[in-house]
Amino acid sequence: MFKKLYHVLLGVILPLIPMTGFAWGVTGHRVVAEIASRHLTPQARKAIIALLGPQSMAMVANWPDFIKSDTTHKYDHTSPWHYLDFPANVDRVHFDEVLKEHTTGENLYAQTEALIKKLKDPATSKADKVFALTFLIHMIGDMHQPLHIGRDEDQGGNKIPVMWFDKQSNLHRVWDEQLIEFQQLSYTEYTQALDTASAAEVRKLQSGSIADWMYDSNQLSNKVYALTHANDKLSYRYNYWFIADLNGQLLKGGLRLAALLNQIYK
Repeated sequence: MFKKLYHVLLGVILPLIPMTGFAWGVTGHRVVAEIASRHLTPQARKAIIALLGPQSMAMVANWPDFIKSDTTHKYDHTSPWHYLDFPANVDRVHFDEVLKEHTTGENLYAQTEALIKKLKDPATSKADKVFALTFLIHMIGDMHQPLHIGRDEDQGGNKIPVMWFDKQSNLHRVWDEQLIEFQQLSYTEYTQALDTASAAEVRKLQSGSIADWMYDSNQLSNKVYALTHANDKLSYRYNYWFIADLNGQLLKGGLRLAALLNQIYK
């Protein structure tokens, strides 16, 4: 029953999801997934096609946000998988201490590692692998949205009210959706614009561990917090300040997702 329902949702409803209310926004998650799809090895591409069928990685990338609206509450336990909060301006030593406290449980770090293990395990059923792959695609995107590795006291910026071009918003939403949508690009146009790194640059961006990638995002969150305050009026200047960071995170997310998948399916 689960498998049938899953494919109905994935194949029919997912393409109709409106572009509001999701981490990185629908466009951002699709950019990350599309960039990743362009850097897969033949082995990884074959394995992913075997799981997803005709659905592209970009088209399944937002399903983990879509199921938050499921009225059966079957997926409620996955809500904390999208983030992990840290103290303000934490250094690497204390950052790693927090990670050690979250190697198990319902959080972004523990569940990313758990999903990778499920995908590598030949005993995992196909339905469970589809679920794990879909979530992994999404969660690596979340990992590169700096406020998903932000601060607990303000729920990753959700409690920081700001104005975005004279419309009420909050800091988290600005980074999830509004900065990306301001660029006025489709996910394929955005991918084409960003995916221009040299082979050497790609290798450099793909290096490091999941902990390293999360710390990198957390450090960017410090810059975001430093330059954004409650009730700020954000517009063109804010885009100017952060467009390079935004684009860098989308590119890193896509390239690092590809690196993970290539390692899983080597």
